[in-house]
Amino acid sequence: MALKITLKQNERMIVGRAVLRNGNTKCNLMIENNVPILREKDIIGEKQADSPARRIYYIIQLMYIDEENLKDYHKTYWSFVGDFVRAVPSATGIIDQINENILSEKYYHALKLTKKLLKYEQKLISQYSELTENSV
Repeated sequence: MALKITLKQNERMIVGRAVLRNGNTKCNLMIENNVPILREKDIIGEKQADSPARRIYYIIQLMYIDEENLKDYHKTYWSFVGDFVRAVPSATGIIDQINENILSEKYYHALKLTKKLLKYEQKLISQYSELTENSV
């Protein structure tokens, strides 16, 4: 069964290892085989990977779209995750779920779970900002 994707005007997406950009009108695409797909809203560029959780997301994204370099990405991932858990032990539950998907090679599901980690990280940053503002 094909996957139907509707792209907005000028929307980008990754199909396999190719970056596609739609033209000036909305269009429908039918993806007829099993290939990694990421819509623009789910893509983080290297420059956007500017926090620990965002770096984790970025490296999982690379695992998902670039099988040829999995060994290197896995090594980087485990380093990032170890650092994150040491700094934020309260994130262990979310990290464990992500790890299960990484070990099962379910990279898209790992990306979806990592969005929870991004929200959690942002929540912690906001709480820290409030504490420092109130203590000054």
